[in-house]
Amino acid sequence: MEGWTTHHSHCQHTDKPESRRHCFKVCEWHQDLFEWEVSDWGGCALVPFFSNELKLRTAECITAQHGVQRRQVHCVRTSNRTSVTSRICEFFSQKPSVEQACLVPCPQDCVVSDFTSWSSCSKTCGTGLQHRTRHVLATPMYGGANCPNLTETRTCSSPFNCPAGEGEYQYTLRVGAWSECRLPHHKDALLSGRTTVDFGTSSSENNTVTLHTLASYRHSHRNHHHHHHPHSHSKYPMSWELEVGYQTRQVRCTRSDGKNAMLSLCTKDSSLLTFQACVMPKDCHISDWSSWSPCSKTCRSTDLSPGYRLRSRIMTQVPLGGGKRCPALEEKEACNIMGDLLPRCPRYVWRTTDWGDCRIVPLLSQQDRRLANISILCGEGIQTRKTYCVQVRDDSAPHHRKEVSRPVNARLCAAAVEPPSAVQPCSVSCQNRCLLSQWSAWGACLHDNCKDPQGKKGFRRRRREVLWESGSSPETCPHLVESVPCEDPACYVWQVRQEGSCVPNERPCGPGTAVQSVTCVSAEGLLAQREDVPTGHCADDPPPTEVACEVACAADCVVGSWSPWSPCSHSCATKSAEGRQSRTRTVLAMPGKDGKECPAAPALEEWRVCSDHPCVVFHWEASAWGPCIEDTAVDLNGTGSWDGTPACAAGVQIRKVSCVKSNVGPVVSKRCSDSSRPDTVRPCLLPCKKDCIVTPFSEWTACPSTCAPDNETAAAQSRYRIIVQRSANGGQECPDTLYEERECESLPVCPVYSWRTHKWHSCTLVPDSVRRGLTGPGEACGNGLETRGVSCVGESGESANMTQCLRWAGPLPPQFRECRVACKDDCTLTAWSKYSECTGCGTSTSRRRSLTGRSKKKEHCSNEKLYPLEETEACPCDEFLSQPYGNWSACVLSDPSVPGSLQGWMSQREVKECGQGLRYRAVACVDQQGHLVSPTLCTDSGYIVEICHIPCPLDCKLSDWSAWSACSASCGSGLRIRSKWLREKAFNGGRPCPKLDLKNQVNEAVPCHSECSQFEWRMEPWSICTINTVDDLPACGEGVQSRKIRCVKMGTSGEASSVEDSLCDQDEMPPRAQVCFLACPNDCVVTPWGPWSNCFLQCDQGTATNRSRHVLRPPASETSACPELVQSESCILNVTCFTYQHQVSDWSTCQLSENAICGQGSRLRLLDCIRSDGKIVELQKCEQFGLINKWRLSESCVVDCPVSCMLSDWSPWAECSHTCGTQAMTVRTRRTLQEAHEEGRPCPSQLTQTRPCPIRPCYIWLLSDWSQCTVEGAECGEGLRRRNLSCVVHWGDWPESPPQPVDEELCGDRRRQHIQQEMEQPCFVPCPGDCHLTEWSSWSSCQLTCLEGRSFETTGRQARSRAVIIQVMENQGSCPHQAFETQPCKEGKCHSYQWRTGGWSNNERVVWCQRSDGVNVTGGCFPQKRPTTVRHCHPPCTKPFSHCTPSGVCGCEKGYTEVMTTHGFLDYCTRTPGVDSNKKADVKTNSGRLKPGPSQAQDLFSEWTLRPVGPDGRVKLWVYAVTAVGFILILFIITLSFLVCKPSKTTKTSPPPQKPLTLAYDGDMDM
Repeated sequence: MEGWTTHHSHCQHTDKPESRRHCFKVCEWHQDLFEWEVSDWGGCALVPFFSNELKLRTAECITAQHGVQRRQVHCVRTSNRTSVTSRICEFFSQKPSVEQACLVPCPQDCVVSDFTSWSSCSKTCGTGLQHRTRHVLATPMYGGANCPNLTETRTCSSPFNCPAGEGEYQYTLRVGAWSECRLPHHKDALLSGRTTVDFGTSSSENNTVTLHTLASYRHSHRNHHHHHHPHSHSKYPMSWELEVGYQTRQVRCTRSDGKNAMLSLCTKDSSLLTFQACVMPKDCHISDWSSWSPCSKTCRSTDLSPGYRLRSRIMTQVPLGGGKRCPALEEKEACNIMGDLLPRCPRYVWRTTDWGDCRIVPLLSQQDRRLANISILCGEGIQTRKTYCVQVRDDSAPHHRKEVSRPVNARLCAAAVEPPSAVQPCSVSCQNRCLLSQWSAWGACLHDNCKDPQGKKGFRRRRREVLWESGSSPETCPHLVESVPCEDPACYVWQVRQEGSCVPNERPCGPGTAVQSVTCVSAEGLLAQREDVPTGHCADDPPPTEVACEVACAADCVVGSWSPWSPCSHSCATKSAEGRQSRTRTVLAMPGKDGKECPAAPALEEWRVCSDHPCVVFHWEASAWGPCIEDTAVDLNGTGSWDGTPACAAGVQIRKVSCVKSNVGPVVSKRCSDSSRPDTVRPCLLPCKKDCIVTPFSEWTACPSTCAPDNETAAAQSRYRIIVQRSANGGQECPDTLYEERECESLPVCPVYSWRTHKWHSCTLVPDSVRRGLTGPGEACGNGLETRGVSCVGESGESANMTQCLRWAGPLPPQFRECRVACKDDCTLTAWSKYSECTGCGTSTSRRRSLTGRSKKKEHCSNEKLYPLEETEACPCDEFLSQPYGNWSACVLSDPSVPGSLQGWMSQREVKECGQGLRYRAVACVDQQGHLVSPTLCTDSGYIVEICHIPCPLDCKLSDWSAWSACSASCGSGLRIRSKWLREKAFNGGRPCPKLDLKNQVNEAVPCHSECSQFEWRMEPWSICTINTVDDLPACGEGVQSRKIRCVKMGTSGEASSVEDSLCDQDEMPPRAQVCFLACPNDCVVTPWGPWSNCFLQCDQGTATNRSRHVLRPPASETSACPELVQSESCILNVTCFTYQHQVSDWSTCQLSENAICGQGSRLRLLDCIRSDGKIVELQKCEQFGLINKWRLSESCVVDCPVSCMLSDWSPWAECSHTCGTQAMTVRTRRTLQEAHEEGRPCPSQLTQTRPCPIRPCYIWLLSDWSQCTVEGAECGEGLRRRNLSCVVHWGDWPESPPQPVDEELCGDRRRQHIQQEMEQPCFVPCPGDCHLTEWSSWSSCQLTCLEGRSFETTGRQARSRAVIIQVMENQGSCPHQAFETQPCKEGKCHSYQWRTGGWSNNERVVWCQRSDGVNVTGGCFPQKRPTTVRHCHPPCTKPFSHCTPSGVCGCEKGYTEVMTTHGFLDYCTRTPGVDSNKKADVKTNSGRLKPGPSQAQDLFSEWTLRPVGPDGRVKLWVYAVTAVGFILILFIITLSFLVCKPSKTTKTSPPPQKPLTLAYDGDMDM
């Protein structure tokens, strides 16, 4: 027991469990042998409570009750559908559920309408009956209450008594229904045909004329027309024959109380129609079902809707003589409902071709297109591509960008998503436009390569910079470096700076030395900015660091320092002239006795050669880069190209670089600096070879699937393909064929079958035996039927199945007709003559006959209504009248494209939007009777076609550009402007004008610069200081010196000719003479004043500017001092001090490349340096002061492109909206591919065009309404109501144009139409005194079963009913039951029901039930919630003017106030003061307090002149004032009386109680 395992011999062997058992291994293929078979769900049954009984929970039911529905589930073999054990199917799948929860709505009672008004009295004298009826609106459901009686009957009496002696009863001939058609029997099988009249007193009291026949023969012929069983015939019938039988009916005489009477009381005519010949019924026979069509759902889609499949069968025997009608010949059922095993549905996606070339022409207006050179246009444009729809089979497969699939109809994609864009902006690169700076000054003479200096030849260079460029590649800008050859180049030079003053060697004056610093600097750059470099770089020996100098002694001549070099006379050296410049120095002190003499006059001036470089400038010029060519030496390792596409072979681009002598042309390369030579080769990527890519051909368009008539032309089918990518760079070319067309395979010719009619059989009458047994003439004559056989023959006369003729041969010929065997008393007439000849349209033809023999004398034979002697009919007419109908279509432009080009590459044709087109108007073709006929009888096309014109759009037109204006700034930077002005506005949807200013102009502005002064003063050196000496004293002291000044043009060399002085600025004119000073011997000598130091940049007040000089010769004696060496002056803005700042001009307009229309451009502005007094000075001035320019002088901008609207091609014309009639229209559409932008041409409003279709007549079978119930040969009883089928033509807008009857052949087979419709219905005409049912009421409105206002189902129900009418109370026992029926309907509504009440009258009111649509009904409302109709008060309201209120307590009428007892009951009603009896105030009390409403109390005081009550019912203010004054007066009198009288005893008086008044005015303190 501890669970240890032991040897099995210790256990009982009999108890040993099985260790093996049989099992069934399930294989995959078994799954197809078995499946679950599931029945439909059963009805929803209520669930029992916890007790086992089933109770309806109607009392508790609010919306619905819980139920259960069940179904049968079996496991079956798929081969023979036999059941097997469920375990087998459970191996493969779980057993489906057998039951599920459901809801049973609450019981719904029958709902009926209100009663109609009472009918008139059934008798005009004495006592009669009258009735009223109602009809069923909703039938009882889910256990609801049954319908109440639909009829109410009551007696009525007429004030007139019935005259004495008038018969109490009336008698009526009544007929029964015709018996079934039966064949005549053998004579020996008949009883002797006796006619018996039975006057028995049975309960039914039938007085009947009966034909006795053997009951066993009633059904003797049923086996001849049984329903065709699917496997009973191997072959369909080859011909049809009919049999003629007979039928009989009962005729009796009925009394108005329902009892039978003798026939003679009803009719004196012995020839009652009690028998007639009839066609033996033939049931409809049908073929077997065809096999099911393939399921319409072949793939799994997202919407989960099921597919459907069809099967059909054909009629093999037409039903005749009331035989069974054909069942449905077509059957449709759902299939692939879940569709789990189906493949996924293909998806449809948009694909696009490659973009086409970038085109700029579409952006041009009409005017510009005529003027522009289209080949050189550049900048932004547009490119287009085609979109097409393809089918994508598999979601998981990756789609390569160039994946091509077969194109399908675009409608398959249009439903899913918008197509991708077919238009996009693009750009064509323009030639570069570069904005360059000024040339820099020429640099020093340098070796070509300073790192490797060679030879004695060098170059001097000058440079300029690119300020702005319009393109992307800077190689297209002009050259930026110019060079000039020079001698003795030096990359590095010694720079010498004087560091200290001259130090005499011995004495305080005389020779000495001065120290100077020597550094090696780079020869490049400005003097101030040259870099120090190691001394080893300088090739020459360095200059000495000390130089000899001299300090003048007291009597020596003193000479000033050298002036700066004058400007060079020439900018460069030519063979004939070279540049020269000079500098001078002046004598500052004359020598004294024994002093050192002054130098001679020539020694005071020095000249040197300048600008010695030749006037020949060289630069490198590079051509444009050549195309990319293959170069095996360059390997790019397959790197991607710049635009991200995979790279192809690497290549090189080459360009030519040459040395150019300015203004001359190319020269040898060595004349240019080799170091600045541009590259001649650069790597590039060769453009890839692109093969043409074409989609596969689309599917062939469908061919007609039905057979074709013999003479019809062969149909064609087409297919197309689309070029996705054009070939490029030597790739494979595109195929020529993009569109293919071929004839459809020859269709089978429709078979030709025709009906063959056999000879008419003789006229068959009702058999003698039948006729003899009934009253009537004995001879064999009268009306009968004759029949003929019908068979089917093929084209060559061979017999064929009847089914072939039913399908192909047209209407079935009639198989029987009425005939007559003449009787002795019949009228005899001759045969009809031939019809007379027709004489033309609108005439008629006639035929005649005449009476013969004795008939001429018989009176009834000459009745032409019964026996017409002439018949006329209209002659056929081939004349037709065509009349235009409806409006003209829009103007349709002819489409020049052939079908194939639709699918081709972007055909860059402009869509034709204007010009000559055609417009169409439908033609109605009518015959002489005004009936619509086929339009081909009047015109070939069915249209009137007319040429029309669509006016072309005219674009806005502007003038040409005007000349440029002068610069807006006379000095400094400004703008130059030119304009275009409006000449013609846009018209008819042309391109709109650009934005115009107030003068209707468009302007363009470019920056410009005006030199502030083109002339400058040029000064020569000062002359020698001239001193007027009186005697031969040494010439020293104050004197005068002069100089020449002249006005010259700026920028000219030193020897330029002068111009008039007035052209230079007079304010800045330098002085021509000045006072000078020559120091006398032994005096102190100082240098001339140096320049003034700069003020601070802000010119602050309180700051000063200084200038200084230093001593050149100290004074001889200590007593004589030197003059001041420093001078200072206050900084005053705009007098001694100026500030400077940068200023910019206005922006120019956006500047594009010369040949661009729109796109990326730039706008520019210029920089000026402006002085604080407003004067514009050179830019260098600002730079000298270290001002940094923070203004942006160029920025990119965009000119929006005027993109015109682009539309897709028109779709093909759609199918006509109707197949016939005047309403048929065909439509075509197009869509907007690109909306208009800026000044582009706007989209036309017309994106759809309609055109009328040819007006074809609409032929339909028109079914008339049912006729009244007619009883043949009697006044009441069983009859028939009939309706007719007629072929009519209408214009398609019926009922506006009434249908007109036409020949039946135009509508098709009348016989087939008859089979499908019920043409006769049995009916009953009640006899006087009969208890009978009314006609069916009209169908009620469609109603849904709803839960809480929400629909419980999708299909609603509507009901109709028949009520019972009792004409004589004695017949009440034989009344039929009232009847109702329902039918399903669509678009039902949810109705709710609510109790409604009327007003109270004598404590009673009317209560009724109303449906939510306002119809008063009986049933539908909850009985438990019904409001009371009578109200009671306890105790009863017996007080005068009291009544019982709706709340069940006694209250007072209007105008009276309740006075309540302490227990809360009404004590009595009192008149409300101030209320007229006619106009009672609405006064209510609350706990003895009164709140009056707006009383009309002024009526009480209407006679008064001063009215105390205002129009609002309130007491006026003055009344209170008068009352208060009166009260004080009374108090005063009482007090006075008290004082005067002084009574011995005071008596307390109280006013008598006025309870009602207190009540009335107690709550009125606010008055």
